Amino acid sequence: MPGSCKGCQSGIKLDFDFSMAFQPIYDSANGRVWGYEALVRGTDGAGAGSVLSRVTPEQKYLFDQACRVKAIELASGLFPRGEELRLSINFMPNAVYEPAACLRATLIAAKRFDFPRSAIMFEFTEDEEISDTAHLSNIIAEYRKQGFLTAIDDFGAGYAGLGLLVEFQPDLIKIDMKLIRGIDTSRARQAVVAGIVGIARALDIIVLAEGIETEEEFMVLKAAGITLFQGYWFARPSFEMLPRINFRDEARIRLTA
Repeated sequence: MPGSCKGCQSGIKLDFDFSMAFQPIYDSANGRVWGYEALVRGTDGAGAGSVLSRVTPEQKYLFDQACRVKAIELASGLFPRGEELRLSINFMPNAVYEPAACLRATLIAAKRFDFPRSAIMFEFTEDEEISDTAHLSNIIAEYRKQGFLTAIDDFGAGYAGLGLLVEFQPDLIKIDMKLIRGIDTSRARQAVVAGIVGIARALDIIVLAEGIETEEEFMVLKAAGITLFQGYWFARPSFEMLPRINFRDEARIRLTA
């Protein structure tokens, strides 16, 4: 078991409760759900903003840790046994003091709820400015050592862009919806996404397109070689439950393609 750090020992408690909603990630290559992303919600189902606005700088570490435990707890009761589904959890790199020590609560939760480590993917957003890339590299290395997958969220619309891939290579990148929206009518977006897919393929990184809202967006991205998708066109997030995914349109597309 890894040692402890000052964040683990602080004894500070969160002064609010929260829960999670789940949104599916669709694998078009195999016609099945690949996994689910856990999204922060209020206990009444209110959006993430209502919860995040209550997190003070002093509570950032505690909230980050609590989100991991809550996601694993809920997923352990919702995920069907025997199916290889991934659980994607957002984390805050700037809230991690020491990678091994700050995984302690996650490892305990996975053991307590009998949830496999290999099914957990930690994703961090490119929108959070990373001042110490060496620290982030250490986090990713430790997470992989412990059997977790890692991902960059909102790729292509944040602080570092391709520079992050030079410093380290995660298991997966999620192309930001700003590059996805209207891609079926934008040569520029198509060219940029094609470049990202090519680079990711060369580095053995999986690509996921998020924020899919139309059939046209899906078809262009699928033709570009992307197989993992997430967005309202497939399913909206469901509070404390796994939503039904829209397979019907994909089945129709396969028949008419």
